[in-house]
Amino acid sequence: MERIFDQKRQNINMSSESLRKRYPLHWLVWYNDYSNLDTELQKNEYDIELKDPRGRTPLMLAVTLGHLESTRVLLRHRANVNTENKEGFTVVHEAVSTSDPELLQVVLETRDLQRYSSRVGGIPELLRRIRDTPDFYVEMKWEFTSWVPLVSRMCPSDTYKVYKSGSSVRIDTTLLGFDQSNWQRGSRSYVFRGHDDNAVMMEIDHEASQVYVEQLSVLPNQLATSGALRPSSEAIDSRLTTPIVITYVDTDKISFERNKSGIWGWRSDKTEVVSEHECKVFSANNVELVTKTRTEHLIEADKSRHRSPRSPLQSFLGIVEEKTVSPTENGDSKECHSNPCHISPEEYFNEEVNLEGRDIGRPKEITTKVQKFKANLWLCENYPLSLPEQILPIVDLMAISSTHFAKLRDFITLQLPSGFPVKIEIPLFHVLNARITFGNIFAMDEAVTGVTPIKEDSPVACYIDDSCFEPPAGYVRLGNNELRHLSIDDDDELLQYAIQQSLMEAGSEDDQVTIWEVLRAQRPPNTIQSDEDQALQRAIQESMASYLSSSDNLPSENEVSGEANNDESQLELALKLSEQQKEEDERKRREEEDILERILQLSLTEK
Repeated sequence: MERIFDQKRQNINMSSESLRKRYPLHWLVWYNDYSNLDTELQKNEYDIELKDPRGRTPLMLAVTLGHLESTRVLLRHRANVNTENKEGFTVVHEAVSTSDPELLQVVLETRDLQRYSSRVGGIPELLRRIRDTPDFYVEMKWEFTSWVPLVSRMCPSDTYKVYKSGSSVRIDTTLLGFDQSNWQRGSRSYVFRGHDDNAVMMEIDHEASQVYVEQLSVLPNQLATSGALRPSSEAIDSRLTTPIVITYVDTDKISFERNKSGIWGWRSDKTEVVSEHECKVFSANNVELVTKTRTEHLIEADKSRHRSPRSPLQSFLGIVEEKTVSPTENGDSKECHSNPCHISPEEYFNEEVNLEGRDIGRPKEITTKVQKFKANLWLCENYPLSLPEQILPIVDLMAISSTHFAKLRDFITLQLPSGFPVKIEIPLFHVLNARITFGNIFAMDEAVTGVTPIKEDSPVACYIDDSCFEPPAGYVRLGNNELRHLSIDDDDELLQYAIQQSLMEAGSEDDQVTIWEVLRAQRPPNTIQSDEDQALQRAIQESMASYLSSSDNLPSENEVSGEANNDESQLELALKLSEQQKEEDERKRREEEDILERILQLSLTEK
């Protein structure tokens, strides 16, 4: 018997030794052996970004376990802070979940430094990629649309004007950001000029007649020692007292299908003209917009403030919500904070061991909302631009500091059907889509200063004057290496906050009325609405009020009250009122299309 136990112990020891050799850095992190970790990393023999069987890099593991010392060592050796785990959460998110302000500050400061370094190092490479491609001018119109009319009116839209000549790129925009409950508008040009081993960026403020110049060759060590990117205590407190939220488009199940048109069983592939180019129309099916919200780091008061029951609005929108809480076991309080299920390293690092829902780190409280969308594509076979060679580097350039461009990049890098996506409609949030349309290629449709179309060539091209990449004479040149240009914050969160603020009415939160209260003329008991629901309800109220004042054929208030017997029917009626005009316009458009189809069908029959 004793021999059997000795053999088992020997097998465990052999397993531990094997796992330690397979994941040497992870093993040292597990025990927070930061001194030996530093020694091993100095040898440069190991892959610092290797992921363990649970999908974590050494840095992600250190942060999840709350090991500050090991985290500092890994960050000093330039471990990637922007990596994600299997659930889509970043190192910053895991640092927030620990509720350790010192750990979060270290991670945030390095994250911002790495983002800046990526921008500095990435832009010259992007400019080199497009240097030898044909020069072009194109406009990208971004429109944020929603089924709620007021949301569409409140959300911003902008047209990015893109000039490319050699290794120089200029991008004009009028939407600058959001501040003090107002969208900031202006007129700015961002000019990137590439050289052999570096690049220069200029931010030209046409309203103030000023230009800021940034040499994109700053060494990361200079920024680290200056403390220029150190997050404020207010920023740390804000993250520790608000839920962790991520929103992304799940592209794993997407399939593309050609849209059809026609009547009487005679169907043909649908085509539409966009920006004077004939395009094939496709739908992307099984597009899932996923929002995950974590609250385990919040105190109970903050959890109550952000918690909301499932509303009829979610049912109507087809939003599937699931809440999961990680299992815990009794034990030492300190160990429970980082390893609540008492998982051994032999279990954790052995990929053949099924942990059955158990995990390390603080027990997670995750609410997942999933809504299915249909994205739309308008593809042109003979568009005069190349998506991978000319447009994708520009999108990559903008994606460095804009998650909206990053989502566009993720979508257009899928295996799309053949053709150039002249127009794309993709979801950003549960009620918000982004519609991107390319137009005025080579300034053929509308004249642009400094851009000369060359029509005699085949294909059509253009000449862009060097003056387009220089600030106008008389502009004041300010600063060098100004960090204020770098967009560090997550603009997904900024846009959601901006939409909510745009829809806010005067008065305190207690005075606000929901759409169900308007329809029932009473306040439902014990109902806590989320910020998203409140914003949507205000939008529906405004849409109904506007529509009721301009329509003569809508039911009276008594009829509305009589028909709305429950939350779902009331919401459906509210949406019907706000959507009625849109449906009428769509009906007329379909009638016109059917008439044309019928005429064509009859003409073919006569022949």
